Amino acid sequence: MGTSTSPAFNADTLRRGLEGQSADGLMSLYADDAEVRIIDRNTQPSHPMVMNGRDQIQSMLNDVYSRDMTHKMEECIVQGDRAAYSESCLYPDGVRVLSESMIRLRDGKIVEQIMIQAWDE
Repeated sequence: MGTSTSPAFNADTLRRGLEGQSADGLMSLYADDAEVRIIDRNTQPSHPMVMNGRDQIQSMLNDVYSRDMTHKMEECIVQGDRAAYSESCLYPDGVRVLSESMIRLRDGKIVEQIMIQAWDE
């Protein structure tokens, strides 16, 4: 009798995707029906920015990765079908952005992400 296992979420792939120069590597981690909610100063908890599906997520990530900034994954914890990670970003003028994400996984892919971000003003 054989056993089947779901593909595991790969934190190293997440790191390479986040720290890369384009959204392509990161997009490989999202399920087709994924949802991303972003909460920040402009899109507060009662009215977050919501992107549904890979096309909307890809569009948002393409915009982010078109900017002149560096991205670094600070920490990542994976436990079962959940993961959380911290990301710091730096613009050339010294402006910093910090985000914290909680993600839900299905078959090793991100199906839901809630991101809270703050930046220097």
